[in-house]
Amino acid sequence: MTPPGPWTGGPVTDRTTCVLEPNPGPMTLDGTNTWLLAAPGSSDVVVVDPGEDDPGHRAAITQALAGRAVALVVATHHHLDHVGGLEEFLREHPAPVVRTAGEHAVAGLSLTVVATPGHTADSVSVFLQSGELLTGDTLLGRGSTVIADDGDLGAYLTSLRTLIDLDATVVLPGHGPARPDARAALETQLAHRLERLEQVRAAVAAGASTPEEVALAVHGELAGPLAHAAVLSIRAQLTHLRLP
Repeated sequence: MTPPGPWTGGPVTDRTTCVLEPNPGPMTLDGTNTWLLAAPGSSDVVVVDPGEDDPGHRAAITQALAGRAVALVVATHHHLDHVGGLEEFLREHPAPVVRTAGEHAVAGLSLTVVATPGHTADSVSVFLQSGELLTGDTLLGRGSTVIADDGDLGAYLTSLRTLIDLDATVVLPGHGPARPDARAALETQLAHRLERLEQVRAAVAAGASTPEEVALAVHGELAGPLAHAAVLSIRAQLTHLRLP
């Protein structure tokens, strides 16, 4: 169940804290979540997604670091709301950057970076052995993510199944609130995506012949960024179904 009320960030577990970037919008929800990961008492921190190029947000991250050093930066994918400020962040906090799958022992943590393509081709998630799962835009705190131009719905469905198998205790997304119902949240999103495919198939069978027409049949009237996002996802669904 999605937690009620606005999301403001802050500590979620004794190893994870969100610094919420003030860039709310239709595609970013409450804003971009920058995650700080560290074992209790560690003098080092892992930073996941330093966010847009926003000096105020960088200052908020520095304040949350509280004098601790950045040992590693993980970029969950290339979208600018997650890493547009990466270069400037590294000027202030030099550290290695991880963008691909692998195992890491850092900041008193044992973490696994998992390839989870689908939203984008380069999407990754981060799993801590203590049970926290950071999903970037693969799973949001509320609603559904967009399959971007370089994404793939088949890969996305596989990535959701991969994350379900990790048996995480809490999802820490790139946007929106933390999800303490980790398995249920992932399984619900997988079921939703499969149901949406059937709706797209039915819309085409009923005569919709363009992504825009299918989007209207499936989603109803939308405008602005939400309309564009819906058409992107419909195109991905049509490609997956091998429909015109």
